[in-house]
Amino acid sequence: MDFLRPTTWSEALAAKAETPEAVPIQGGTDVMVEINFDVRRPVALIDLNQVAELGDWEPMADGRLRVGAGVSYTRVIAELGDKLPGLAQASRTVGSPQIRNRGSVGGNLGAASPAGDSHPPLLAGDAVIEVESAARGTRMIPAAEFYLGVKRSALEPDELIRAFVMSPAAGPQYFSKVGTRNAMVIAVCSFAIALDPAGRRAGTGIGSAAPTPRRAVAAEEFLAAELDWTGSAPLGTTLLARFGELAAQAASPIDDVRGTAGYRRHAVSVMARRTLTWAWNDYREKAAACA
Repeated sequence: MDFLRPTTWSEALAAKAETPEAVPIQGGTDVMVEINFDVRRPVALIDLNQVAELGDWEPMADGRLRVGAGVSYTRVIAELGDKLPGLAQASRTVGSPQIRNRGSVGGNLGAASPAGDSHPPLLAGDAVIEVESAARGTRMIPAAEFYLGVKRSALEPDELIRAFVMSPAAGPQYFSKVGTRNAMVIAVCSFAIALDPAGRRAGTGIGSAAPTPRRAVAAEEFLAAELDWTGSAPLGTTLLARFGELAAQAASPIDDVRGTAGYRRHAVSVMARRTLTWAWNDYREKAAACA
């Protein structure tokens, strides 16, 4: 196995173009586990840790945030927690402090595991993934179009993930995760919600309950039509129940060692109701304070 160590982004793209089968590695929190357990044996690894361009984030002219693929979970929590709260909440559930120091959202995207913790908030927040190849330049892929199957993404063989782009939260955001224990665990299933009261819309994301991370589109449309966006009314039990049902219907889970399909559907429904309640209570408190 060859080990390639580019120090610039252009060198990294050139290495990927020359050896499309090479696997990029940043924190190594997914790739090294697979190698250690002999799940795969790539012909080469491309170590991206020395590529400084991947380690920065910045506001864009249109107000969105562009976050480099190498920005760690720890930095997302510390530096972007107020701007991307749903993603920061998800980042706090990733592994141990050591894993959060090494792992990144870019690595999570590259692995494209249905159980990846960052995927639901990226979907709920309408994130766009910036990818690039030496031959064709840059492509911007909406998160909803990025995931194609179990650990399969829309990346072409010669492309690398450079960043993701996401708007700062327009309202309350929450992330919830069910695991077989309280910490350092792969999600049995997860759910994220992002409310945009000014736009009268809600975003959702479901993790580890389908072959790919996915949105609950019908549930989003239901909230857009049925919520009292003035924030003057509490959530009704009928509305909450229906939202939970629609979220569960969007899932397509399987039975495996971490949970049954039936349990996952039930858990998605519960998490959908809980996260909506938390987000709505935050919104009503803020609306009341501004009244």
